[in-house]
Formats: sequence, structure tokens, C-alpha cells
Amino acid sequence: MGAALDRLRAAGIALETAETRAGGEATNIAREAYRRGFRKFLAVGGDGTSCEIVNGLFPDSLVQEMLEGTSSAEDTVPTLGFLPLGTGNSFLRDFIDASPGSDGLEHAVRALERRRSRPCDVLRMVHKDGEVYYINLLSVGFAADVAALRHRRFQNLGQFGYLLSIFLCLARLQRRPFPVRVDGQQDFDARPCLFLTFNNSKFTGGTMMIAPDAVTDDGLIEYIRWGPIGRLGLIRNLATLYDGSHTRHPLAERLAVRRVEFQLDRPVDLMVDGEVLTLECRTIDVLPSALRVAV
Repeated sequence: MGAALDRLRAAGIALETAETRAGGEATNIAREAYRRGFRKFLAVGGDGTSCEIVNGLFPDSLVQEMLEGTSSAEDTVPTLGFLPLGTGNSFLRDFIDASPGSDGLEHAVRALERRRSRPCDVLRMVHKDGEVYYINLLSVGFAADVAALRHRRFQNLGQFGYLLSIFLCLARLQRRPFPVRVDGQQDFDARPCLFLTFNNSKFTGGTMMIAPDAVTDDGLIEYIRWGPIGRLGLIRNLATLYDGSHTRHPLAERLAVRRVEFQLDRPVDLMVDGEVLTLECRTIDVLPSALRVAV
């Protein structure tokens, strides 16, 4: 990390650093810095670090201005750069070579050196007790089950813990309803499913192309639903989750929407930009071009 920061300083980029020691601290640091007038931020870590920072950048007043289309980009829209040094850096995969061995860190540093940035939507999920903002994806069902099990029981086992969590979730495979309604549809869709994802970018889990048609600045939520596929069907089709061809499966559905409503009667496990949360979701909507990303 030190070498990368020194390289940025040598390129004339002024940096004020703050180190986190616990989960959630990056949100508080970003919120206070935004209040003090900072508008350019650098996430050193993975998707979870970026997500924490994003959640500190949107005070209620700014969100309302963006929803009403009255905000001034010069004064309010923050920029987020990345030093991808964490365990997962899925968001950046939309902008770099996703092949094994590609150097995402070098790409990210060059983008910062060249002051290169582009607009990016921010998705807002309103839940029973507040709001969560994200730029990658929110998922419920199988992927969230795997992530939650690993987080709660096998966090210290590394990649083996992840594989063990997949095996156990396959063994007790759940296909259950998460009632949702999109863009003013009359009825909630309560059909059982394997998973639902609500995406801003294409990748999750590093190289899994869960939403191949997602565009990060189109003002839309890329909604992927995979129906009640069985164990053998899931095993046979696991590889398709990495090249995006799973969306052509007979049980798959894909929509690009502006708003999602949930009809849940209790909290559920979610995976949001690589982090595990348990919340009672109410809605997801889009803050178009609410962020600039250095990519």
C-alpha cells in the first residue's frame, strides 16, 4: 500500500489518510470528511471498504436533491477512487481485464494518475430501520446464504471456508419466495426462487458475471431472477455463472428497472457489495450518476 500511495503523491495527488480499525469506521470517516467539504475519496481495500465509504457520502439532503434533480454536480457529487487491495474487488471488474492474472491495482493507479473518472449510479435500498447505498449488487437467496454461513461459522478458514459453505448450502438447498414488485407492476412476484440479485455492475465474487447486461451509469437496476433450480441443475450450471450465460437458462429472468418494492414480513440475509447484512427490505431505487468513479 505504501508504494502505491507514494506513487500517487509523486504524481501530484495530495492525500490525507485515515486508517480504520473496525467495521463501519470508513462510513463515519467519509461522512465527517464530506461534511468538512471533501469531495474526493480513495478506498484502500475491497468491495466492503468501498461500500462503507459510499454509505458515508449521501446525507439525506443530498439524496433528496438528487431524486428531485436539483443537485449541483460541481458542489455535491463525490468522486471515489480505488486501491484494490482487499479480498474481493468485483466492482472494478467492469472496467478492467477480468482474466486471471490481470493487474487491477495498476489499472486503478493509472486512472488516478491521469485524473480519469466517469459517472456512476448509486443504488439505495430502504429497509425497516434505515437505508443502505451500494454500487455493485444486492443479492438474496443462495449467494447470500453462502456468504452468511461463511461469515458466521467459517470466517477463519479462508477459501476452504467458502467452499465448505457452498457444499453445506447445496446439501440443504432452499428455494423460497422473496416477494417483489418492479416498476409499478400490479402484483408481487412470490414464486419460489434460488436467488434474486439487484445489480449496478456485472461481477460478484471477483470473476462471477452475475449480471452480464448491467451498465453502471444507465439509471437502471439490473434485476436477475433464477427460479427453483434443483441441486443437480445448479451443479451443472455453476460454470455459466462465470461467463454470464446463466441468464439464458429456462428458469432465469432478467429485467432492467428503476424501482423495486419488497413485501417481506421479517428480516432476511443479504449480500451487499460483498458484505453480509440481515435486514427487512422495503424498496430499491436509483440515484442516477450520483457518484464519479476513478476507473
